[in-house]
Amino acid sequence: MVLNNFVVFEGIDGAGTTTQLKLLQEKLAGYSKTKSFFTFEPSPNPTGVFLRQVLKGEIKLHPDTIARLFAADRCEHLYGANGIAELCSRNTLVVCDRYIFSNLAYQSTECGADLPRQLNEGFPLPQIVFYFDLEPSVSINRIGGRGVTEIYEKIDFLEKTRRNYQSIMEEYKDKTQIVHIDATQSVEAVFEKIWGIIGNLPIIKA
Repeated sequence: MVLNNFVVFEGIDGAGTTTQLKLLQEKLAGYSKTKSFFTFEPSPNPTGVFLRQVLKGEIKLHPDTIARLFAADRCEHLYGANGIAELCSRNTLVVCDRYIFSNLAYQSTECGADLPRQLNEGFPLPQIVFYFDLEPSVSINRIGGRGVTEIYEKIDFLEKTRRNYQSIMEEYKDKTQIVHIDATQSVEAVFEKIWGIIGNLPIIKA
């Protein structure tokens, strides 16, 4: 199932998804007739906050446990009170930084593809996926500038994860709209491409 009014940004660490999410939020603030909601995964919910601690290396868990926690967090994020599904049904544009594709790409690198697929097979697909493609070597340079790294931010891990992403995007290309973004482009050029699609959605132009 495709969930209308739901847009997702995907890509390895350092690809620029968070920057573009903020720019889109600023842009849509000027569209008073369009209701919009911006979020991310792991979510702001308690499970997501716990997962942030795991990603920072503060809590160590088995890879299978992490995959299951991501799916549990996603379920609440989607279907909890005022969750993504409810907001989309109210004609609100929901834009999320990461979704099932991150789970499939990252957790498959650690615990194989079967478990992440089983855990995520029942979740709806977004209306549009913007996939930010970036060489892991560039990603590592960008991450280094932040001064803080997470457990997955290693060159060999990100190389495998990028290959997973590319395979996943090919697999889902006929199931939902996937827009490929060259994440080495300038922030302005990337946003122009994103807005060229988002700005023409019926929910924006209504």
